[in-house]
Amino acid sequence: MNGRDLVRSVKAVGSAGATQGLRTVRAAWRRKRADAVGLPQRGAERARVPGAVRGVEPGPGGGVVRFTRSELRITVAVSGAVFWGWDGADPEPSYALAGHCPDPDPRAVLEPDMDGGWRVVAERVTVVVSRHGAVEVRTPGGVVLRRDLPPRWWEPVDGGAARWMQRSEVAADARFFGLGGRAAGPRLRDGSYRLWNTDPGRAFAPGDDPLYITMPVQLVVADAATHLVFHDTSWDGTVTLREGEEGAGSGHDRAGSCELRMDGGPLRCWVMVGTPARVLHAWASLTGAPALPPAWALGHHHARWGFGSEHEVRRIVAGYQERGLPLNAVHLDIDHYDAHQVFTVDREHFPELPVLAEELRRDGIRLVSIVDPAVKAEPGNAVYDSGLAEDAFVRDASGRLVRGVVWPGESVFPDFTHARVRRWWGGLFKERLAQGFAGFWHDMNEPTSFTAFGESTLPRSARHSLEDRGGDHREAHNVYALGMARAGYEGLRELAPQERPFIFSRSGWAGMQRYGGTWSGDVATGWPGLRASLSLVLGLGLCGVPYSGPDVGGFDGSPSPELYLRWFQLGAYLPLFRTHASLRAGRREPWEFGDDVLEHARVALVERRRLLPYFMTLAHLARRTGAPYVRPVWWGAPEDRALRDCENAFLLGDCFLVAPVLHHGADRRAVQLPRGRWYDTVTEEAYEGPAQVLIDAPLSRIPVLARAGAVVPVRGADGGLELEVWAPAQGRVGGGLVVPDTGDGWEEPEVERYVTRWEGSQVVVQRDGEGGLSETAYPVRVRGLREL
Repeated sequence: MNGRDLVRSVKAVGSAGATQGLRTVRAAWRRKRADAVGLPQRGAERARVPGAVRGVEPGPGGGVVRFTRSELRITVAVSGAVFWGWDGADPEPSYALAGHCPDPDPRAVLEPDMDGGWRVVAERVTVVVSRHGAVEVRTPGGVVLRRDLPPRWWEPVDGGAARWMQRSEVAADARFFGLGGRAAGPRLRDGSYRLWNTDPGRAFAPGDDPLYITMPVQLVVADAATHLVFHDTSWDGTVTLREGEEGAGSGHDRAGSCELRMDGGPLRCWVMVGTPARVLHAWASLTGAPALPPAWALGHHHARWGFGSEHEVRRIVAGYQERGLPLNAVHLDIDHYDAHQVFTVDREHFPELPVLAEELRRDGIRLVSIVDPAVKAEPGNAVYDSGLAEDAFVRDASGRLVRGVVWPGESVFPDFTHARVRRWWGGLFKERLAQGFAGFWHDMNEPTSFTAFGESTLPRSARHSLEDRGGDHREAHNVYALGMARAGYEGLRELAPQERPFIFSRSGWAGMQRYGGTWSGDVATGWPGLRASLSLVLGLGLCGVPYSGPDVGGFDGSPSPELYLRWFQLGAYLPLFRTHASLRAGRREPWEFGDDVLEHARVALVERRRLLPYFMTLAHLARRTGAPYVRPVWWGAPEDRALRDCENAFLLGDCFLVAPVLHHGADRRAVQLPRGRWYDTVTEEAYEGPAQVLIDAPLSRIPVLARAGAVVPVRGADGGLELEVWAPAQGRVGGGLVVPDTGDGWEEPEVERYVTRWEGSQVVVQRDGEGGLSETAYPVRVRGLREL
């Protein structure tokens, strides 16, 4: 027996209450025993490298390069995306990819290179393979963006999964982004980052890593070009990054580096090269278009763990209505369940939930339900009984059900890596729809199982279907939540085909945008937590997940009025705008923080409602192009190093630059402007970029600047769509895109393109359609004329 584990067991029983504490102790020992029996023991290993080139076999889009001890398959797709896989690894099967692999580029040619190597030459990229297995990705002009050194494997002598390691070099000026949701980002500094979805078990701050969503997806931004690299394996691993230095030492540049170490899985990856917009478009084409949220989901959401009753929900809603505050959704946490059991209702405290849902819907407010994967392991529980009949739950290596401890107590876990189980789970949403719920937030799906010591998840030896291939939790863990999201999304598509599903999930993996979005999880209340909120949204957007947002105010504790207001003002410009807090945290309603905060919060809420048509346009554009709503300020000029190092502001689409206040007591802040003219949206004062400017940021607002020439769809006073136009600079033209959609259905509205220019002393706005320029059908308001 491990002495430390015994001490932790005693502490757990003493601190968590006898029943639940004892359960977590049992669960921890059960997990430890299961892995001791069910996992292969790692014994002697032999190291291997590819060896020297022996020959090649040309094929569509590239070919196969054979080495003494391995082979490398390279394919360039018509989109310009590059795939390579070692040891015969193919692109499929893959949980990340949407549908079939892209077609190979018929123009890509495999040809000899210098020193016995080979290269694949395509229109947008060149891939060079050395005679010992180093792989370089180059621009068409020959600039090296990435050099992967020959990989190394450690194979168990008696068979089993091989560990592997891949070292890479990037330009000295390159900056790293991505890897999923990282609180310390969005730019990833030197250090190691784990690839294992993890519930930290407490409110987190910027120093905590890993968190709920990890992805082996890096976006690397350098002067020469931007590239995205995705290592398609879901096993546990670490990425160690080191930024380069220019002119280091004797005056020579030191390259940046990345070292990836994985516990198993195929060594295969995709690389996409180009501008940030082109790279994210290629990534969305590969992994799937982001799900389109219903229009109401882009408004303001109010949530809390601990509403407790229909009366409390009505009280909160009445508070918003009496004060004239916009509200679009109310979220119910686990306290609305019967004894915390998923797909149930506490009939004592929520006796007429469908009636409540209908009353709210008439007022334009939707109900959103939490959904946890853990199912109470108790005969008579309808979900448990039907799951047993379907053989839906994860089992161990001996065939017994894997049991853990979550909110309802002893629980079992659906195997979402099996298509039959996903269909069963998706059908259970019929009960949620009957209760009147219109949206769903997936929680605890890393998956989390409480333990007194060790990892709070399923045993690594737990068996999974993995789409009938078979495997264990080492491979299934990171894609568990992805499968759960797919099950819910596809179930809702079948049960309510006329409405767009709304799902956001605490955990996930590459490709999760196909089914919905995410939120920050349990971010700590405090100024560091506020800063982490922005980092997470920016980083996830660069991994292809455009819809996300934090718990406004933080999950735990009681924010000061100033902190709450600054968080609220930031949230008003993020895709998911939701207040939320723990059962034990202070209140989060705007009127709980005094009259001044209430009035300033009202301004933010009204502005969010006014901008809903713009958010809807951004959602449609994200679906069609992969571009996130929230973008780093370097999005349009990644070669601008001053912008590349800016992490405290963001672009909202093409039209706005938002500079939130992220520090206590600040009433002014420096803003790094990209090239062009920018207008303060409150004072309409004009600024010229590129430059750093100092802008007032009183408690009443945060700096928001509009790009000169922007055409922004907004909600008019009568609820109709209007165009807000920001005057272009003299002698310049501007424009913008509008996607008019206020519904929840599946219609594909046309993308409308508008151009704006000066004619004499007037700004003219016209629609640019197939028949040429025409007058706009919407009312137009021109702004930015104050100093002209």
